[in-house]
Amino acid sequence: MCTSVIRFSQERVKEFLTQFRTLVECESPSNDPRSLAASARLIAEIGEQITGVRPSIRSVEGFPHVLFHIGTGPRRVLLLGHHDTVWPRGTLATMPWSVSGDVVSGPGTDDMKGGILIAFHAVGELLRRSGEKALDGVSILITADEELGSPTSQSLIESLAQEVEAVLVFESGGTDGEVKVARKGVAIYQLEVIGRAAHAGVEPERGVNATVEVAQQVLRIEQIGSPDGSTTVVPAVMQSGTTTNTVPARATVGVDSRALTVDEQQRVDSQMRALETQNPGARIVLHGGINRPPLEERFAEDLLVRAQEAAEALGHPPLGSVRVGGGSDANFAAGMGTPTLDGLGTVGGGSHADDEHALLSWIPRRVELTATLVASLLQNPVPRPDAAAHPEEAVQGHRVSR
Repeated sequence: MCTSVIRFSQERVKEFLTQFRTLVECESPSNDPRSLAASARLIAEIGEQITGVRPSIRSVEGFPHVLFHIGTGPRRVLLLGHHDTVWPRGTLATMPWSVSGDVVSGPGTDDMKGGILIAFHAVGELLRRSGEKALDGVSILITADEELGSPTSQSLIESLAQEVEAVLVFESGGTDGEVKVARKGVAIYQLEVIGRAAHAGVEPERGVNATVEVAQQVLRIEQIGSPDGSTTVVPAVMQSGTTTNTVPARATVGVDSRALTVDEQQRVDSQMRALETQNPGARIVLHGGINRPPLEERFAEDLLVRAQEAAEALGHPPLGSVRVGGGSDANFAAGMGTPTLDGLGTVGGGSHADDEHALLSWIPRRVELTATLVASLLQNPVPRPDAAAHPEEAVQGHRVSR
């Protein structure tokens, strides 16, 4: 039951906008170490200004992840975000920061520099109201490689998620402010076909045609998805051959798969690994595997109820929920068996597109919702789903071969 209600003043909204612009104008593409380092320093500085907590910057293979720990007690609630974006340096020249009425535009506004600030300010409001002792056990992690699939932050996310009672994730919400209660798990494969080259005009019979073999495999891969479309297995990028007068000796096809449940992910993975060649002279090698486990709805159910109670107590519009196909770091947290709720960041649109934006009117609501929800969870945690008693089994094999 939600018992603590927090309000976010217009003065704080102005402060938020100033910090928002500073973050957006510090470009932070995932593949630019120097930019990420500058962004991490800025995240640390702004986060400390808002919360009064000095963070640590944990650099893993050049990716700087910023971690705030409040208090020294056992970890209880993790607020999770990322500061890297898909936008290359120089994007601001054609897509500058702007505020027009209710619309805040610029690279990273919706995905997810606004979400970072929502998390910071929610914690800041609670600290001003209740003090650090009352928030002992709250952590904030802002990672640097989410847009790449979190190759260096996954272990850190999983370790922290396993410690806490709940994880709140600050990816953008739905178009009407919905939170995200389910995300499909992601698997990424590359099927390599190895044939044998020969002259296509003189003696093609001596060759083993990798293009023909990969074409046959594509038709089989396409059938692995579920008939109702809830599990997708999509052959995507395909390459084969070198010249038109050579029987191709090698071909590859990249495959994207999405599934709502761990069982479905494992079914797809098993069928991908069971593929057999149609031409006995060819060989196939499967690379990759499961990247992110699904955020199954059962891990968000109790948190959704608590968030809806918080929204009602605040006098906000009824809080809805959505299920989405894309993955986020919420998948890793739920994969550890921890109650996880996503989509608590900005409400806007255009993520990864040149019309990316956040709606200003939703920012105080999101700060208030998060602060009230965190206070409720610290007073009365939600239970872990019974089926997640052994999280180490749930996540086995979830790393992609790189």
